[in-house]
Amino acid sequence: MIVILLLLIALSIALSLIFTPAVRKLALRWNLVDLPDHKRKVHKKPIPRVGGIALTAAYFGSCFAVVALLSRFHVDGFFGFTAIKSITPATLFVFFIGLLDDMFTLKAWQKFVAQLVAGMLVVSAGVHIGGFSIFTAYPLFGKVITVVWLVACTNAVNLIDGLDGLAAGIALLATMTTLVASLINGHVELTVATVPLAGALIGFLVFNFNPASIFLGDSGSLVLGFLLGCYSILWSSKCATPLGMTAPLIALSVPLLDTTLAIARRFLRAQPIFKPDRSHIHHRLLARGLTHRRTVLLLYVASAVAGTFSLALIWARNHWESAILLTFGCAAIYCIRELSYAEFEAARRVLLRGSFRREINVELAVQTFEAGLDAAATPDDCWAIVERVSHEFGFRATRMRFVDRMFGVQNRGDGARSSAIAIAISENDWVELSLGADSVQHPNALVPFATTMRRVLADKRIVMAYSPQRQTETAFTTVLYDTIPSVIH
Repeated sequence: MIVILLLLIALSIALSLIFTPAVRKLALRWNLVDLPDHKRKVHKKPIPRVGGIALTAAYFGSCFAVVALLSRFHVDGFFGFTAIKSITPATLFVFFIGLLDDMFTLKAWQKFVAQLVAGMLVVSAGVHIGGFSIFTAYPLFGKVITVVWLVACTNAVNLIDGLDGLAAGIALLATMTTLVASLINGHVELTVATVPLAGALIGFLVFNFNPASIFLGDSGSLVLGFLLGCYSILWSSKCATPLGMTAPLIALSVPLLDTTLAIARRFLRAQPIFKPDRSHIHHRLLARGLTHRRTVLLLYVASAVAGTFSLALIWARNHWESAILLTFGCAAIYCIRELSYAEFEAARRVLLRGSFRREINVELAVQTFEAGLDAAATPDDCWAIVERVSHEFGFRATRMRFVDRMFGVQNRGDGARSSAIAIAISENDWVELSLGADSVQHPNALVPFATTMRRVLADKRIVMAYSPQRQTETAFTTVLYDTIPSVIH
């Protein structure tokens, strides 16, 4: 087995060193290059972007060559390639999707759907999360989590691929961590699967490290993320405890954390989740004055430390797992705070000042007000709801003209030094709210309160103005008004 592993890593390094410059030359000839945009992309000249071709060819080429060699000499070593055989169709599918994106630029949803399909291919091949009671009792749950995990890992490595050598180097460190874990656990299939990837990445980094002469492209970064996700699933099958299953996650914590922070930031800013920006971890480090190379090396160190934590979980074996996870969590929180994201600082201040609870109270008050108006059957019922809520919200005075009737109430003071907000319901109907500088209890609720009032009362007016009861009242009033002058006369 040692000879097979040595052959795999030697061949993968050699093939990577041969294929990468060849692919670089062809990419330049066919204009498959990544152009600088002076915004998110920090390189200053066009760089070939299809390095994934060389990486994938070196990985699978070394595997196929060793298998052919074993077959030629009738050596019994095929059992170690079972895992590679299971994940090969899905991995090649991801590679071709990434290559299409490098050549023609696919839409985000197209790549997402393709990743889901690739994840289901892996599950159908028998590779999925399992081994603990919850997954044994609900096998479908484990398969769904497997697909979600593969999609997350695939995109995490793709998103962090923003600097020369960053994604490839982090992937190499995660692969080496997985390789060591497989040796500790005696997981032969995982060892055989990780060794050729480590060799292919070592050869590729010769050309990809700063200053890079070729980029991974989506054909490379998507494949790396997908393979690392598959390795994590294989790794988790040998974990002895549920806490130990977090070891593969910790090994990939840098790209996963970067992706999680990106999603959280864009959510807080109400921006599209897939919209690119210049606020990834490596961008933040560059903004703090670090050079390109120092930023990459610092993230290498972070990945190595994370890998050390994940291996420590294996060695702990039910003794110090909680302490290791707690230490890692505290270190991760400290690092996030050091990045000084304005979005998270603003969210923290909102939570500490109680603004979050106030917003919830406002939303609940507006919903209660809307429900009350929806249930009102007559103009008097509507006015009762408006009067009660205006008093609760602290308005000085409230007046309302609704369905040819006038309503009014003075809640506090004499209305001096107050301003008024007029809410038009229809051409003839309106609501007027008078408020002082400090009289309103929920100032943030004014806009949603007024919007809800206008919308619901407008709908109510249509129903009430043309209801049979209203038509009878109008007819009676008309007859009465027509009769009174004749009687007086």
